[in-house]
Amino acid sequence: MTLVLPIVQPVKPLGASFRQAVRDRLLQAAAARGLDGVLLLSPANVFYACGFHFSVNERPVGLYVPVDGEPTLFIPLLELENAQPTPGVSLGVYEEFPGLVHPVVWMVCQSKANRIAIDGLDARQIAPLNTLLDELVLEDLIAPQRYIKTAEELVLTRIAASYADLCLERLLAEAGNIIAQGGSELDLHADCTGFALAALKRDYGAAFAGSKLAVAASVHSGPRCALPHGATSHRQPLAGETIICGVGATLGGYHAESGVTLFTGEITAEHRRVMIAMDACNDAAVAALKPGARCQDVNEAALDALKAADLGDAIRHRIGHGMGVEGHEAPWLAPGDMTEVAPSMVFSNEPGVYRPERDGYRTINTMLVQPDGVEIPSRFQADHPIEQRVIAL
Repeated sequence: MTLVLPIVQPVKPLGASFRQAVRDRLLQAAAARGLDGVLLLSPANVFYACGFHFSVNERPVGLYVPVDGEPTLFIPLLELENAQPTPGVSLGVYEEFPGLVHPVVWMVCQSKANRIAIDGLDARQIAPLNTLLDELVLEDLIAPQRYIKTAEELVLTRIAASYADLCLERLLAEAGNIIAQGGSELDLHADCTGFALAALKRDYGAAFAGSKLAVAASVHSGPRCALPHGATSHRQPLAGETIICGVGATLGGYHAESGVTLFTGEITAEHRRVMIAMDACNDAAVAALKPGARCQDVNEAALDALKAADLGDAIRHRIGHGMGVEGHEAPWLAPGDMTEVAPSMVFSNEPGVYRPERDGYRTINTMLVQPDGVEIPSRFQADHPIEQRVIAL
């Protein structure tokens, strides 16, 4: 089988103007609350607001966005050279963690703010900060921005989805040969992710140097498919089993997913029955994902399709989650999330059936909400109907 590679597009990482627009909207939200500024400590929020991509560890990195004045990127000394190219910010540098003064307390002191919002905080820092501030607001003021993607962000999402698909294409093409030679889940995983990641780096590595490019996957077979988050193992798939592969790909920090259930040797009548129900679940989520709908109602409508097929006892998780600068981020297509769906939101669509000690099934699509419908940039399932998802042994 000849694999069709994604078409390379002339795109670049999101630039300084995008980050400035993010910060402008953030300071407007802060001003409306009567705050002096906002301190972002979430690594995803820091990246979103200034573009600084760093290795996350115990040393906190923070971005202070004041209502008046220049933003400051607070970093540990070992990140100095990495942070210096970040446009539109000045740098504040602390020596090391934990320090005589906790770095977050030091950041707040450096900000000279009296009223500040912080997106997330270790509970142990609340008391010392309350002695320094007139008002401490523990709220993620940037989150509503991240829900709605710009056209530039959606381009990166679409491209990422095509490389998640490429990983699945490689798996379908090579799994039979690998299994026939005694290959395990780990061998399947290494081959398909390695192939797709090499293609992604070849096509976009130069333009996106220094930003996050990744292809990650899980591969489960047989009874292990009943474990939604089971680790990929040395197990060799056997004839007549299911194989689940879920893939996440990242370009320029933006995530997309694609996933499928494949069948070794043949599709049985029971396989087909479950997969028809899975398709109905997928389609119900797409139909319900309309601007103005509540996220939890989309989840309920989708999972009702599995319950109607007498598979309700095999449901282990929600239908989907938001995606963007994190692989899993709000809003959630899940019980309790009352967020209203809006155009340019991005979600996963993940029907799952899990029957312990027997088998499991999961498919994944990326969904982009449009004013008049849902765009699905992950194309593997559409290009490979159920009968074509067979691994010949």
